[in-house]
Amino acid sequence: MNNTNEIKFLDLASLHVPLRVELDAAYRRVMDAGWFITGAELEAFEQEFAAYSQVQHCIGVANGLDALHLILRAYDIGNGDEVIVPANTFIATWLAVTQAGATPVPVEPDAETYNLDPARVEEKITPRTRAIMAVHLYGQMADMPALREIADRHGLRLIEDAAQAHGARGHGRTAGSVGDAAGFSFYPGKNLGALGDGGAVTTSDAELADKIRLLRNYGSKVKYRHEIAGYNSRLDEMQAAFLRVKLRHLEGWNEQRWTQADYYTRHLASCNRVQSPFVPDWAQPVWHLYVVRTPERDALQAWLADGGIQTQIHYPIPPHLQGAYAGMQICKGSELPISESLHKEVLSLPIGAHITVALQDRIIERVVSWPDC
Repeated sequence: MNNTNEIKFLDLASLHVPLRVELDAAYRRVMDAGWFITGAELEAFEQEFAAYSQVQHCIGVANGLDALHLILRAYDIGNGDEVIVPANTFIATWLAVTQAGATPVPVEPDAETYNLDPARVEEKITPRTRAIMAVHLYGQMADMPALREIADRHGLRLIEDAAQAHGARGHGRTAGSVGDAAGFSFYPGKNLGALGDGGAVTTSDAELADKIRLLRNYGSKVKYRHEIAGYNSRLDEMQAAFLRVKLRHLEGWNEQRWTQADYYTRHLASCNRVQSPFVPDWAQPVWHLYVVRTPERDALQAWLADGGIQTQIHYPIPPHLQGAYAGMQICKGSELPISESLHKEVLSLPIGAHITVALQDRIIERVVSWPDC
């Protein structure tokens, strides 16, 4: 098919066209101020995103991985400690744990939501366990009240990996406000994405917020005075200014994704070989990804590609099978069958502001005409 007719999985250029005037004004504001690191734009964005996330503090950092790593460091979680993590997630969740010197302990997901299964968490808790790190995968919140009860009963920290969940809600709470702290990513493809890398920590723990502010800035409050051994992990002024613009549009974008997800689910129901996402009654996802599942995933992806439709696989290899963790012997044999099956069977369809109803109809028509449906 001619590339001009191809349906892109992601189209950031078209997303930014309606925002050009606002983004240009933000750019000029930063350039005119002549202040590019930890200035007025960052302070304003931190206040605005904290209010949006319904927490007391937001600390801008360089990326989502750093956000999670700095939370662990701020809680003094490191060598000899264990952190319960989802087996089914992007590797950054695990990398944050190992960068802190701790050991990730994977737990299988709920077979319907693909998120961390609270029923399986407790059996993995040991005297070395210090925290539970829950991922709001694909933009749908994990069952945080259930995880909160387990964490409180065992005296553990509950940390949210909210990298894909800007504005998601569950049990009436907003992503980033339920755990002791949360890490967000502003990678360009996120629902709230910068025009480069970026991340943030949200928390209502003032002591934790102060320590992360130290850690992100070389361990320093006052220039050339370093209270602790810190890092260089700061959300710069330009990205903060751009994010302030985009934050004003986030709810509208999320509502559009909800409409598109509902449209997919209703119109793909006739295809018995393709399983649409499951949403519990208490969840309001923001649909960072719309992920279907089929045992013939590679065949479906090829079928859609032949029809000029781009898709993505999130994620083809689970963390425990990555070369990065080959030497850790975290799992023996196939101890994580649900996660391994998911990573072989999931496929993400295009969703977002660039997808019109006409384009979505083309995608649906192509899926339901797949011979294996």
